[in-house]
Amino acid sequence: MKTYLPEDYRPLLAMYDTQKAISLLKRLFEDRLGALLNLYRVSAPLFVAQDSGLNDNLNGVERPVSFDILRSDTVGEVVQSLAKWKRLALKRYGFYPGKGLYTDMNAIRRDENELDNLHSIYVDQWDWEKIILPEERKLDYLKLTVMDIVRAVCDTQDTIEAIYPQLGSLGKLCRDVTFVTAQELEDLYPELTPKQRENRFVKEHKTVFIIGIGGALRSGRPHDGRAPDYDDWDLNGDIFFYDELLNCAMEVSSMGIRVDPVSLDRQLRLSGCDSRRELPYHMMLLNGELPLTIGGGIGQSRLSMLLLGKAHIGEVQASIWDDETIRICEERGVVLL
Repeated sequence: MKTYLPEDYRPLLAMYDTQKAISLLKRLFEDRLGALLNLYRVSAPLFVAQDSGLNDNLNGVERPVSFDILRSDTVGEVVQSLAKWKRLALKRYGFYPGKGLYTDMNAIRRDENELDNLHSIYVDQWDWEKIILPEERKLDYLKLTVMDIVRAVCDTQDTIEAIYPQLGSLGKLCRDVTFVTAQELEDLYPELTPKQRENRFVKEHKTVFIIGIGGALRSGRPHDGRAPDYDDWDLNGDIFFYDELLNCAMEVSSMGIRVDPVSLDRQLRLSGCDSRRELPYHMMLLNGELPLTIGGGIGQSRLSMLLLGKAHIGEVQASIWDDETIRICEERGVVLL
């Protein structure tokens, strides 16, 4: 999908009103998410040591932004997500089962191969992680957590619309979550690409959680890439809302129950990443030294787009854009921050 602006698109909020609304939206959502999931705010790193094993490898091909440090022999890497760091942080904070943390995560995705309405090289999200009991490592617990996140989003929308009535024209997001596995989607639409399947299904069901991302489906291909060392591929997924303005499925969260020693061992082997076993973080995981957790990321800019009726992610975040995107937005009077 390239940059596209609907024919009659006009922002519902002026530029500075948008900034005020984003600030309010973030405070409201953080408070609601924290209350529903029992999460507490903590500080998080912008970068980690290259040899720590803590950075997220994403799909395994994205190059992290790295730099040498004058007063140290260490090479630093800007985080690509905090999926691994959070689990180690929970151990350090001494949190107990049922309690978790959330934080702001800012990343640079230099190898983002799409710059369009929803994709930027700058990523801002709420990263969260929560300790769970062994008996909670199951699909039912994952689904209950998904429903709490959707509830937090919809409650935030209700409050924002009460303060900015003009946003009422966007229509309410659907609170009822439809759960579907990636394999069920492939069986339903074998002739479509994974992205086309998402758009087709989410357009019909409005709010959707796709379960099981990272492992190979019966076709031999995964629905989407997922690193082998944080989510359990059988107990993870993505939350989508249907964006009526852009007429597409919008993924707002990637999340899941995290790997235990058994699933980590299996996924490292399946993905050909056995060399990671020697990294400090992975050794702790394989030795059962880290707590069992569930966690994920929730896109701040995407949620702002969805709740404030914005057509381009550059209206709610400051980033760098290609010449075509700049030209299209200038011609339509859409201001990129």
